[in-house]
Amino acid sequence: MSSADVLLRGHELTRRWGGLVALNKVSLALERGTLHAVIGTNGAGKSTLINILAGEVPPSDGLVELLGQDVTAWSQPRRARAGLGRSYQRNTIFPTFSVLENCRLAAQARTPKPWHWWQSAAHCAASVPAAEEAATRAGLQALLGRTAGVLSHGQKRQLEIAMCLATAPEVLLLDEPLAGMGAEETERMLALLTSLKARHAILLVEHDMDAVFRVADRITVMVNGAVIASGAPEAIRSSAEVQAAYLGEH
Repeated sequence: MSSADVLLRGHELTRRWGGLVALNKVSLALERGTLHAVIGTNGAGKSTLINILAGEVPPSDGLVELLGQDVTAWSQPRRARAGLGRSYQRNTIFPTFSVLENCRLAAQARTPKPWHWWQSAAHCAASVPAAEEAATRAGLQALLGRTAGVLSHGQKRQLEIAMCLATAPEVLLLDEPLAGMGAEETERMLALLTSLKARHAILLVEHDMDAVFRVADRITVMVNGAVIASGAPEAIRSSAEVQAAYLGEH
């Protein structure tokens, strides 16, 4: 891959908590048009990795590059404004607001205008169209006026991704977006993830192995804070080391 293709890069990222090494020299690169999945058992270091990439936890060593810039010392809000979107394991929506209002608030967060205190946010020339486009891309165009709290679980996860999209990200960090979903909701989410690849680089942390092998272009496998394998799904599936450490020997 050329350096121009890489939107987010982590280089030898390490995180120590006292005497515990939660992440040990982990490197990865996310390209536009690619869904890169990170898998591993509980305690493998996946959450630590995504938190460091997002700017919520500083690395003990290593660096993070976003769109070619060293952002290792940047805060999470600054990275978000520069083009990094992140979803969480738990829903982080505003349940009493409508779908459109949730997306509009996310769009406003990218370009706040506190000096426009006299202007109704509902008529903002920038945030409202951005919110509508994001909701449409996430498959929620028919639910713009629906109160977020009454959405189904799968729709709430779609809304969270729509809120990320409303901030105009180049890179999406998605933390277990399929958790708790039924079969039909899972199919909708997988279709959404596939549709987003063309315009974004996507990092997917997920436990649903069937889903991962269906949508991932590249998979990184972590054990005890370190990477034991990284490559195309076919190579990961056939790796004896991965089968022994994570997928189970056959």
